Amino acid sequence: MWSLIFLVGAGLMTGATGERGLGLIYGGRVLAGIGVGACSMIVPIYISELAPPAVRGRLVGIYELGWQIGGLVGFWINYGLSKTMAPSRKQWLIPFAIQLIPCGLLFIGSFWVKESPRWLFSKGRREEALKNLTWIRHLASDELYMVEEVALIDSALAEQSRGVGSGFWSPFRAVARSRKTQYRFLLGGMLFLWQNGSGINAINYYSPTVFKSIGVNGTNAGFLTTGIFGVVKTCLTLIWLFFLIDRLGRRKLLLVGALGGSICMWIIGGYIQGTDVTAGPKETSLGPGGIAAIFFFYLWTAFYTPTWNGTPWVLNSEIFDQSTRSLGQASAAANNWFWNFIISRFTPDMFDAMGPSGCGVYYFFASMMLLSIVFVWFLIPETKGIPLESMDRLFEIRPASSAHRKVHAEDAARDEEFRQDADGAGLDVAKERLERVEKV
Repeated sequence: MWSLIFLVGAGLMTGATGERGLGLIYGGRVLAGIGVGACSMIVPIYISELAPPAVRGRLVGIYELGWQIGGLVGFWINYGLSKTMAPSRKQWLIPFAIQLIPCGLLFIGSFWVKESPRWLFSKGRREEALKNLTWIRHLASDELYMVEEVALIDSALAEQSRGVGSGFWSPFRAVARSRKTQYRFLLGGMLFLWQNGSGINAINYYSPTVFKSIGVNGTNAGFLTTGIFGVVKTCLTLIWLFFLIDRLGRRKLLLVGALGGSICMWIIGGYIQGTDVTAGPKETSLGPGGIAAIFFFYLWTAFYTPTWNGTPWVLNSEIFDQSTRSLGQASAAANNWFWNFIISRFTPDMFDAMGPSGCGVYYFFASMMLLSIVFVWFLIPETKGIPLESMDRLFEIRPASSAHRKVHAEDAARDEEFRQDADGAGLDVAKERLERVEKV
């Protein structure tokens, strides 16, 4: 449904002309925003509910990879059009029309998507849930891995049913009654405050302005530098997806990215403050200082992209229980777009008001990244490899830095006891296959 709304919105934008005015663009943008916003809430939840704990971060990360590929395509389309086409209606219409491709593919593909087994279990559709789960896992329903996973889901649902019941209003009751749940909603939303406070969306939306503040002049030069920025982000997202998120974990990535990114922003701000870039020649060549500033900008990208770019989405898809997961992800998406709007709305004003050539903007982003280190260190536990049904226990343990180790040990002891009981009951253990599933 939401992909269809996105499709309609994109179609309206392509119908805009000078005679029709901006109404179609505004209306289409609202509809497309509603559709994209809803999809950005649903997709991470869906992936996290389907994924085994060992590769959950990697699979949710594919969602972030899609964002980066889309941004990369957008950057280079703008550059190509600015180089090859004179200003005309067609020049700005093509970027709008290209939206029809991804939203059309999403709409068509949704007809072949299996429903989430966890959601089906929560609605009492047990037979369909088991069928979908066995299809997704490629395992028989009587194998130990399946028996154990279903037992965990049943236990979590029974606990939630006793606590908040079922029905449309149950997530709202759960949030209203539980300080622990409210706390997780706060943490999930704050992650997007710090993410947007790093400056990423200011750069995404105003990259020509950002590069001009460093000393890159000319429209085509700005678009080219922006396109390279998109390539770097996409390549680093692939590294994050395949090598980092499920190996180093979420917490370490956030800490390292914030520290390294902050240092880069301080250096860029210092260069801009000490150099009047607006007084230089109106050409793309840069002096040694400008080249160094560009280097540190891309180094900032190297710190930010494999850490803060997708990790908040992964965490928000994991930290809520079954009864509040959809509402929690909706809150996360709303926070993301809210802080996205705030930062992008005031970025031009910040460049005008905060120091020579906007150097204070970089100091602001650097300070926000330093503050995020304190937030993550004291409040965000590691979720790597922790089953969704164990998240309640994970957030009960203080300090957050030791929570993962304790919960992982408890889960390992519980799993061993469960398997011994299963052996005694004569279940098909299939140990080699079980270990392969857990270590994918």
